[in-house]
Amino acid sequence: MTLAIDLHGKKALVVGIANESSIAYACAKAFRQAGAELAITYLNEKSERFVRPVAEELEAAIFMPMDVLKEGELEVVFERITQEWGQLDVLLHSIAFAPREDLHGRVIDTSLEGFKIAIDVSAHSFVRMARLAEPLMKERGGSMMTLTYYGSTRVIDTYNMMGPVKACLEALTREVASEVGMHGIRVNAISPGPVKTRAASGIDDFDKLLDEAAQKAPQRSLITIEDVGPLAAFLASDLAHAITGETIFVDHGYNIVA
Repeated sequence: MTLAIDLHGKKALVVGIANESSIAYACAKAFRQAGAELAITYLNEKSERFVRPVAEELEAAIFMPMDVLKEGELEVVFERITQEWGQLDVLLHSIAFAPREDLHGRVIDTSLEGFKIAIDVSAHSFVRMARLAEPLMKERGGSMMTLTYYGSTRVIDTYNMMGPVKACLEALTREVASEVGMHGIRVNAISPGPVKTRAASGIDDFDKLLDEAAQKAPQRSLITIEDVGPLAAFLASDLAHAITGETIFVDHGYNIVA
């Protein structure tokens, strides 16, 4: 028997593409190659010029701004999806942010305001999206995904406050999975190893982190964004109907090494 990932007839919302080097782009591309129709968002006017070519390449049916810190923008995106599609089968959340002064300092020195912003954008926004996606997935079931990192469970030099924030995101993934599972909705977190993206450029000494991962990983290599896309497509498909509440690593085994 031949098993293939088939997403024909499925509608997917992808949040977090910055450019063609983004993990979210690789996931969106895999969704599209498997037959899904896409809705893609961009952060603001400045980022639009980088994301629009990607949306055009992937023939996105919906292309809209979404800044989760701007009141109403998230809701407008879901209103359009409801009006044009009346359903949503796949949600990919791939956004994270922390104020620079908090991200590059010690966790113990983190400001309350900085921590609130980091949690809001990087974790609670996933809950907000899940709340709006649930009614669109209830009849058919669906798959919600977010992106996390190994620093959620281990202290990684220079990852700083994003470690606790990602730990919160993973805990939310489990809780949401428990709450929506009765509707056939699956919720999982994907945890890629370090990979060069625009978002990663904000982390101090990131090249050092890359070198360490390549040396320690059992397969002695770094992942690429193309390693993540197929996993996301699998989780979006009916083949993954029994997988939920998980944090799934794509890192050449780096997470198993002490």
